[in-house]
Amino acid sequence: MEMMSIFILCIPLCMFLILGLFGKYMPHKVAGILGTLGMGVTMVLAYTVALTYFFSGSPEFINEAGERLQVVLFNYDWLQFTDKLVIRLGFLLDPISALLLVVITTVSFMVHLYSNGYMRDHHGVWETGFQRFYAFLSLFSFSMLGLVVATNIFQMYIFWELVGASSFLLIGFYYVKPSAVAACKKAFIVTRFADLGFLLGILALSFYGAKYGNFNFDFTSLTSSAVAGAANVFQIDLSTAEAVKNTFLNSPAPTFLGASVLTWALVLIFMGGMGKSAMLPLHIWLPDAMEGPTPVSALIHAATMVVAGVYLVARLFPLYLMETAALEIIVIVGALTALYAAMVACVQIDIKRVLAFSTISQIAFMMVSLGVARPEFHHGVGYMAGMFHLFTHAMFKALLFLCAGALIHAIGSNDYTAMHGLRKYMPVTHITFLIGCLAIAGIIPFAGFFSKDEILTACFGNSMLWYIWMSFVAGLTAFYMFRLYYLIFWWKEHKIPEGHHAPHDQAWTMTVPLVFLAAVSCVAGFVPFGNLVTWNGHPMFDSMSFFTNLEHLNWSVAAVSLAVAVVAILIATVMYKKENPAPARMKAALPALWRWCYHRFYWDELYLFITRNIIFDRICKPIAWFDRHIIDGTMDMFAAVTQRASFAIKGLQSGNVQFYVWLYLVGALLMATVVWICLL
Repeated sequence: MEMMSIFILCIPLCMFLILGLFGKYMPHKVAGILGTLGMGVTMVLAYTVALTYFFSGSPEFINEAGERLQVVLFNYDWLQFTDKLVIRLGFLLDPISALLLVVITTVSFMVHLYSNGYMRDHHGVWETGFQRFYAFLSLFSFSMLGLVVATNIFQMYIFWELVGASSFLLIGFYYVKPSAVAACKKAFIVTRFADLGFLLGILALSFYGAKYGNFNFDFTSLTSSAVAGAANVFQIDLSTAEAVKNTFLNSPAPTFLGASVLTWALVLIFMGGMGKSAMLPLHIWLPDAMEGPTPVSALIHAATMVVAGVYLVARLFPLYLMETAALEIIVIVGALTALYAAMVACVQIDIKRVLAFSTISQIAFMMVSLGVARPEFHHGVGYMAGMFHLFTHAMFKALLFLCAGALIHAIGSNDYTAMHGLRKYMPVTHITFLIGCLAIAGIIPFAGFFSKDEILTACFGNSMLWYIWMSFVAGLTAFYMFRLYYLIFWWKEHKIPEGHHAPHDQAWTMTVPLVFLAAVSCVAGFVPFGNLVTWNGHPMFDSMSFFTNLEHLNWSVAAVSLAVAVVAILIATVMYKKENPAPARMKAALPALWRWCYHRFYWDELYLFITRNIIFDRICKPIAWFDRHIIDGTMDMFAAVTQRASFAIKGLQSGNVQFYVWLYLVGALLMATVVWICLL
């Protein structure tokens, strides 16, 4: 098992080095096959490790109480600064890391396979930089895998930054396009700003943890816990969570604005998650990141990178439970983001931007689910629901993005107005896209129904406000997805431009991933997730069968959510199945709301105003003036005075001996005069 875990990390890294250094000497097809095979082997190893962990029943992975344990397969010292400050690189296997191994490698392999067809045109001409593209895909996969199996928070931060760097490279793949360059810079700057909060949170924990207690940053010490009763909720080996609590809450560590160091540290760490997962107000980079190739959108911005923030909160969930104020902040940010992104998605024209805002909204669903999770309600169903939705969403959103790529490849445009009526020309893409829409809308028995229902159940148990709020957002999700579906595949007959071939389904390399992900989206909801991934490793259900999720559904919540989704789909059907004036009437009835949604509530304009008009013009320009005229002016004055003085006295060093004798004589006479006066 240890050797397999090493290969899971080493194979993508080796593929990156081989393709990055020698890819330009390879034929395009060879580079594509090599990258795809490398990711395929990694996927097989990841599946072997994950399935062994979940289903082997080995005492190494599960105890007598049926609780799944955290297992460190290897943990090597990398950098040792002091006896206590050691940075290790290792491989932590537990329910959520095993889950992410499956998600990352599955989606990454599908994207590798799909890109063999997508990254060349209808005439078989390969994209410039194809080998470089596969090298970057491998680097990203390595970075994300290293992040989710990190044994400590320092390793996570290292790979967290590497994920940002590889995302920058992939978003800016078309570096000759100014829009792509601007998009990758925007993504990098926004996420770096958020990562500053993450770093400050880590530093706060490390400083006060070392100062006021014995604090261990290994995740097995921070979060490996089991419920042991109300008096001592967290029992953790050696460095217990109760000790952590005493370190930060019952110590002389300072507070700020009434909040403890632990609260501020967790909020700052969540700030890093806000950047990676595109939560308000740090969401502005994700829509522009659609400038990268569509397979990049499927890999990074649908299924893997954007869930890093969710994974971060889930990894530190026992700590967040000790400071529920931080969880309340997560709920508020997530709920606002979910509603905002769903409203914006309802009016977008670019199909990739619709899916991008849908991703923002669905990631916010997961955040809300973690934020409302409490152990006393259905064994923390919100935690399980958030991870369940992470899994199902990864499959059907990757499916939707890859379908969008097939459409763009066939039509040559991201704009749905260039499409319409494509169901007759692209039947496979049509059916698989419809399955993705049904899954994300939450229609039984597709995957999204089960995970969304669990999230709404968690919200219902926490607050009626959040339940109603998120139910409304779920209705908007069904509406905008079927709006997109009808506008692409129905609405009116497709007009083939003169001199163009009729659009058609793509080659098998692009079709097979669509069919596979569609099949997974049909059956993934039946995975008995409550017995596999829970916040404390303890199974939630007594049985574990194909119908376990159906047996344990909260049917009152499920019926309401299903009714909301059906009504939303019916509204979208009436408005968009056939060409009619209803959308124009709605736009005319609510022009201000439509305009604000279309312009994304002017967040980009707000950021530009703040940066240009306030930061640059009001702050940076005065500072630059002060630097040039005061700081530089003072230094220039010293230089000028020195120069003038040197010109004034340079005659003293003329080299004329007679002049030196004369000066000596005058100096001697002056000294004699002074001495004579003093003696008087």
